Amino acid sequence: MNEDQLEQELQQLQGVYTFLYEFLVQYSFQIIGAILIFLLGLWVANKVSNLVASQLKKHNIDITLSNFVTNLLRILIIVMVGIVALGKLGISITPMVAAIGAASLGAGLALQGMLSNYAAGITIIVTRPFVVGNTISIRDVTGVVQDIFLGMTVLINEEGEQINIPNKHIVGEILHNSFANKLVETNFNISYKSDPDSVIALATEAISQSPRVYQEQSPLIGINGFNSIGIEISVRYWVPTDTYYQDKYQTNLAIYRALLAANIEIPCPVKEVHIEK
Repeated sequence: MNEDQLEQELQQLQGVYTFLYEFLVQYSFQIIGAILIFLLGLWVANKVSNLVASQLKKHNIDITLSNFVTNLLRILIIVMVGIVALGKLGISITPMVAAIGAASLGAGLALQGMLSNYAAGITIIVTRPFVVGNTISIRDVTGVVQDIFLGMTVLINEEGEQINIPNKHIVGEILHNSFANKLVETNFNISYKSDPDSVIALATEAISQSPRVYQEQSPLIGINGFNSIGIEISVRYWVPTDTYYQDKYQTNLAIYRALLAANIEIPCPVKEVHIEK
């Protein structure tokens, strides 16, 4: 390396040093001020979000909605403080705000379905048409509510299948909530020679002695109609949703055994065929 090249590189280093020195001298207070403003903004964001979280908890607001509101509030405060800090450095924030607005509009259009799910989730959490542990039926889908998120509600059926329903398909629809239980409806026929009162008493006793039936709500048992086979008896009772079919089968078996032990005739269709010679 000759002397001319060495002198040229030294001049370049001197120029960089001079630039940094002048930059720090001129903008040092702005940089320190921007850093202090941003750190103060972070502290304020945490304090405000914690205060809001404590107030929401005090008023028994759902934890999912509480976390969403506090996190959104913290992000908004940090973004506003960041804009103020950039302005302190002399950076024009007008184009940035315009860009953020355009990006927000584009993101809103692209995520319209997701945002509608979130809005529906907030509605569900605030209005509480159901809570975790309830049995709901929506759009021919039935299950026990396992979790309620902002974007979807998770159900579990008796087979252990997990059913995820977007919240926008719940709000505004006809919703059936049977809480922790589900209705069982069973019909059977007895002979016209049998005493309906005795049959109703036997079925009532069998259901009342079943540990699988929800006893807080009385079963309904009575004559549903009359047909060519016999008297149609209708039975309605409630069992826990998570063991619906198992409880239904066992309770129906108990009713059948009680009728069989009392010699109650359960007729079946008979078709007579006459053959002419």
